[in-house]
Amino acid sequence: MGGVLQDLKKYPVIAAIRDLEKVDLALEHTIQCIFLLTGTICDVKYVVKHIKRAGKRAFIHIDLLEGVSKDSMGIRYVSQEIKPDGIITTRGNLVSSAKSEGIFTIQRVFILDSLAKDSADKSIKQVDPDAVEVLPGAIPKIIRKIHNDVRKPLIAGGLIENMNEVQAAINAGALAVSVSNEKLWELNNMEKRAWR
Repeated sequence: MGGVLQDLKKYPVIAAIRDLEKVDLALEHTIQCIFLLTGTICDVKYVVKHIKRAGKRAFIHIDLLEGVSKDSMGIRYVSQEIKPDGIITTRGNLVSSAKSEGIFTIQRVFILDSLAKDSADKSIKQVDPDAVEVLPGAIPKIIRKIHNDVRKPLIAGGLIENMNEVQAAINAGALAVSVSNEKLWELNNMEKRAWR
């Protein structure tokens, strides 16, 4: 699990893929981790293998994967047959199932108001994921609060549109930032990541 966190620290910009046709484009960049936010049981195994052959890490957003049940047996199938480096989910029960399969877990939380933030804190502490993705990631104040409250590696995602927002999220305590905007994938190339 430590290897994933080291990769995220070294390459904090994550390619968030909503169209599998963009996987090869992501592989051309200095992206180390790829979040697959789309796919079916029929195509995701090939895509994960393709990403791993390129020396990158593949994470599947299990809630968005079509054709697999959203329960412990679905997680077992994904673990044994697809073999991603990790999963992303909003569901605490899937975090627990994935952890029992030895899969790196990222719990995705949506912070819409203070009640959602308190609920997220409680859920994170209860299911103990390996990392947490906070959406929207363009609100540094919320990232800072969650970082201070749950003490888990944080990934900021959603509504991040430029380098300043990437920098603000990392300065607020995010370990990494997931972005679908290909123009931001090059930020990992910046010398010594001066924008940190």
